[in-house]
Amino acid sequence: MLTKRRFLHGMTVGAAAFTVPGVFAATLTETARTGDGPFYPDRMPLDTDNDLLIINDSITPAIGEITHLTGRLLGPSGSPVRNAFIEIWQSDMHGSYIHTEGRHDGRLDTNFQGYGRFLTDAEGRYYFRTIKPTSYTLGGTFRAAHIHVAVSKSGQRIMATQALVKGHEDNPRDRILRRVGDPAALETLMVEYHPLPGSTIGELTANFDIVLGRTPVEREDGSIGGIGEPPRG
Repeated sequence: MLTKRRFLHGMTVGAAAFTVPGVFAATLTETARTGDGPFYPDRMPLDTDNDLLIINDSITPAIGEITHLTGRLLGPSGSPVRNAFIEIWQSDMHGSYIHTEGRHDGRLDTNFQGYGRFLTDAEGRYYFRTIKPTSYTLGGTFRAAHIHVAVSKSGQRIMATQALVKGHEDNPRDRILRRVGDPAALETLMVEYHPLPGSTIGELTANFDIVLGRTPVEREDGSIGGIGEPPRG
């Protein structure tokens, strides 16, 4: 059985070089910021842990391809950022968010948590169990498959972005990706999904490392907030 402990242990070997500040700083590219989008939860679910497939003590899982999403939060020099909140939120398989205005044709997978958060460990690592995202159209706007990701530290929102599926056929149609423009910045948003070795139920693994740039006090627009309060504007 795959557990959070096993996942985080496995991540240590592949990312060990980043524990030495500055070693790979010259090769790191700051993760592009895309903002929260319109469907950050307007009401937090009762369950906000890092397992989005099961709500509280329910025995019925959400619909979708089970995905183990992992990654590291790194500073500009490559040093890990510990004790930071990573938040994720995404639509369910119907293309609906838990946001009350983000429902596709009124359908909602009530077994999908839709939002989760995780506190990074000493190596900046995080872990979520969720579903592989799917493309959708809401309010007449098409979006390629993606997961929203936000970072908060010491009660302040540092950044928000989106993790998209690398090589997805819908990416060229996505308006957010077209706005990013710069190929190097665009690449920082792309995530590869791979079959989980040994899984008999088709589970997937995905890794999304987040590289921070300027600190909150250096941001020009001043729009920072806390957990559960995305920047306005």
